[in-house]
Amino acid sequence: MIFLSEAGLVLKVFIPIKRVADYNIKVRVKADGTGVDLANVKMSMNPFDEIAIEEAVRLKEAGIATEVIAVSCGVAAC
Repeated sequence: MIFLSEAGLVLKVFIPIKRVADYNIKVRVKADGTGVDLANVKMSMNPFDEIAIEEAVRLKEAGIATEVIAVSCGVAAC
């Protein structure tokens, strides 16, 4: 998000984060075919979201971005 403030242009980086089944495991479809069976499945942050966070931090450290905001929506286990 870029906006103009009294100090000039300000860049805030907003990153949505998603909790997904770990990419190293083999997922199973539920017996009734309605979705993925998540019982005893290791969950982790989406690897693409990790890349986005790393890049946002680089922008902040370089002085290009003024703020990094990461948001995750979902159940409390997120």
